Amino acid sequence: MEAYLPISYLNDFVFCPRSIYFHQCYGRTEQRLYQSTDQTRGKAAHKTIDGQRYTSARDVLQGLDVYSEQYAIGGKIDLYHKAKALLVERKKKIKVIYDGYIYQLYAQYHCLTEMGYEVQRLQLYSLDDNRVYPIKTPAEDTARQAAFERLLAAMRQHDLNAPFKPDKRKCARCIYSSLCDVGLC
Repeated sequence: MEAYLPISYLNDFVFCPRSIYFHQCYGRTEQRLYQSTDQTRGKAAHKTIDGQRYTSARDVLQGLDVYSEQYAIGGKIDLYHKAKALLVERKKKIKVIYDGYIYQLYAQYHCLTEMGYEVQRLQLYSLDDNRVYPIKTPAEDTARQAAFERLLAAMRQHDLNAPFKPDKRKCARCIYSSLCDVGLC
């Protein structure tokens, strides 16, 4: 089996391609030593999903491991409502719908459909303010689907030594800025 890309890396790569490398540098270091408050809160918000304690409803899959052979991606979904054919990606607080959020949802969609599940609708859900954001499926948004496929190709071809132009806004919020030689804008 070809090495697969973890779904969680998609949003990280969009934020900064170098962040995946720096995350690996920490290895098995206790996450609370380097994660930001936002990341810690987000992880805590996922505990019910990861522990499959969000609901006892039988038609809701939660924290399911998924994989797509076609795209060589894998990871976990948050929630899939079988009866509604609805896939939901939960975030602690959505202030802006970033492309990375949608690409994670697309990756989960492709994994589930390849595994034989019917997915008709996609949603992002903001826990803090209980807001739902409907997202078009890949079939409904072919331009974004093409961008998703380009992202996967870019991730597979990325060279950490390639010229890199830092983004001051992102660098200011990056938990790895102390490790990054060019992130010090």
